[in-house]
Amino acid sequence: MSNDVCSTPAATSGGAAPILTASVLWGTTGTASSLAPAGAPAAAIGSAGLFLGGLLLFLTGHWNPLRNTVIHRGYTARERRLLLLGALAVAGYPVTFYPAVARTGVAVATVVALCGAPIFAGALAWATGRSRPAARWLVATAAAVSGCVALVLGHQLTGGSTEIDLLGIGLAAVAGFVYVVYALVGGELITSGHDSARVMGVMFGAAGLFVLPVVLSTEAAWLLSARGLVVALHLAVFTTFLAYRLFGYGLRHTTVAAATTLTLAEPAVAAMLGVTVLGERLPFLSWCGLGILASGLVLLSLSPRTR
Repeated sequence: MSNDVCSTPAATSGGAAPILTASVLWGTTGTASSLAPAGAPAAAIGSAGLFLGGLLLFLTGHWNPLRNTVIHRGYTARERRLLLLGALAVAGYPVTFYPAVARTGVAVATVVALCGAPIFAGALAWATGRSRPAARWLVATAAAVSGCVALVLGHQLTGGSTEIDLLGIGLAAVAGFVYVVYALVGGELITSGHDSARVMGVMFGAAGLFVLPVVLSTEAAWLLSARGLVVALHLAVFTTFLAYRLFGYGLRHTTVAAATTLTLAEPAVAAMLGVTVLGERLPFLSWCGLGILASGLVLLSLSPRTR
C-alpha cells in the first residue's frame, strides 16, 4: 500500500463511483431489515445475509470461465494471516452493528459506526506509517462526518430524546472499527496485486462460515417465511455480494481513508428511503446535514489524482 494513502487521494471517478454505488446499496439495509418478520433476532438477520452473500462472493471470485487462463498469484504466509484477520473482522460486523441498531436505533448506531469509520481509518493508517492525512481529506472528512451527525440525529435531537444505551453505542463503535480493519486488509492485498474479487471472496466466504452458528442457533421460522427469505436474499445479493464486489474494485483505485469517508453516503441514502418509502419526515437540521454531507463527498470525489 502506498505510503501516502491520505496525502495522495486517488478518489477520482474510477474509485469513487463504485464505492458510492456500494454505499447506495448499503443504504437499503435499514429499510430492508425493518421489513423482517417480527421477533427475528437482529444478529441472525445480518448473519444470514452475510453467509449467503459471502458464499456468492467466494464462488464467483474463484470460478469465472472468462478468467480461467489467468494465473493467480498465491498468498504468502503473512497474507494468509491478513485474510484470516479480515474474515474475523467481517464476521464481527453483523453481530455488533445489528444488535446496536436494535438497542439504540438506526440513527445512533449509524452515527457511531459509520462516522467513526473514517476517523479510525485515518488514525490506523497514520499510526502504522501507511499514510499522513492531507488537508483536503481532513476537510472533506470533517464536513462529511458533521453532516452525517446532523442528518441522522436531527429528528432525535429536535425530539428531545436523551436516553443513551452505552452497550449499544459500544457495539456500534466496535462495528465501525472492524469495518475499517477488513477494509484496510482488503485494500492492502488488492493494491499489492491480488484480484479484488478473490480477496473479497475469501474474506467474506470465511466470515460467512464463522457466523453460520449464529444463524443455526436461533429460531429459523423467520427465515423460512416468505418475508424473511426475501429480506435475507436482499441483504445477501445487494448489500453483500454486489456492494462488496464494487467496494473491492473501488479499493484498487482509491485509498481506504478516502473510501471510508465516501461510504458516509450510506446514511444519506437510508434517510431518503425513509422519506420516500417509509413516509418519514426529515427536520430542517437533517436537511442541512444532508447538504453538508454531500459537499464533503463531492470535495473528496473530485480530488485530483496526484500519484
